Amino acid sequence: MILLKISNASELVASKLGQFIERLTPDQIDHAAVEEQIVNKMIESLSLEGVEGEVTLLNGLEIESEKLIIDEPFKLRKHIQF
Repeated sequence: MILLKISNASELVASKLGQFIERLTPDQIDHAAVEEQIVNKMIESLSLEGVEGEVTLLNGLEIESEKLIIDEPFKLRKHIQF
């Protein structure tokens, strides 16, 4: 299992769409949009290499000081098999 956390979603949105639009969009939307784009690119690249698997997008899961923390509300946002 691989866990990938995107920590600069707002900065990525600002660099791609501009500071004005970034200020208008909530951070939650920024993170979701960036995660979707990254997952799509990862699946595309992995599929080209012949890798088969699954990707799941979750809300409410964090890693702090090497401890797994499950927050409320824990939610499965999307599950993709490739």
